[in-house]
Amino acid sequence: MSHLTTFQSEFIESVLRLKPRVATFDCDGTLWSVDAGEGFFSWELENKFVPNEIASWARQRYADYKAGKVPEDVMCGEMVKLHRGLREEVVQAACDAFFAQSVAPHIFAEMRELVRRLLESECEVWAVSSSNQWIIRSAMRSFGVPQNRILSAETSVEDGIISDRLVRVPSGPGKSEAIRSMLNSTPDCAFGNAIWDREMLAMSEHPFVINPNPDLKAIANTSGWPVYQPE
Repeated sequence: MSHLTTFQSEFIESVLRLKPRVATFDCDGTLWSVDAGEGFFSWELENKFVPNEIASWARQRYADYKAGKVPEDVMCGEMVKLHRGLREEVVQAACDAFFAQSVAPHIFAEMRELVRRLLESECEVWAVSSSNQWIIRSAMRSFGVPQNRILSAETSVEDGIISDRLVRVPSGPGKSEAIRSMLNSTPDCAFGNAIWDREMLAMSEHPFVINPNPDLKAIANTSGWPVYQPE
């Protein structure tokens, strides 16, 4: 870890000393500084990746979301469903390219190293995100996390074609519900940055608040959860 500062290394060691067997990570804002799901959503609307009528609807819907008229989990689900009718391989390829260009440069070095060290210790690492399934798959290939340990905003795919039938939207209580549906026990460690990670953090034995939004930082201070700000 010679490329990391003493501060970064001490954070990683503080986690590894706990010897976690299962760890769950939020992604946007926690493993990297940007919002990959929102970024890809903006990119595909600007680049006419989806039909014009869907793009027009999506822009207005997103404006309503930003105005507080559409709930977080509903908007996250609709960001996935708008791909209905597209071939999954086409969407996945676009996400792969977008992640490499627009997200990978913003990965927190110590979080990448932490995930690597946890995997090396045979810890079961899970990505739990309300961003779309394809951008998180791109990201987890980069981190070395198995594709079957991703819980993201997901629709069913039939014969390679994306449907509008939601499988899950892990946001807020949906994160803890998704984790319980897949794991026999609660996580030893959990990592998140936003209010939508609160339930996932609370269910873990050792919650870590990373790069927090003000609302989660206030909860962390009240709850005594450790807060870490990546360098």
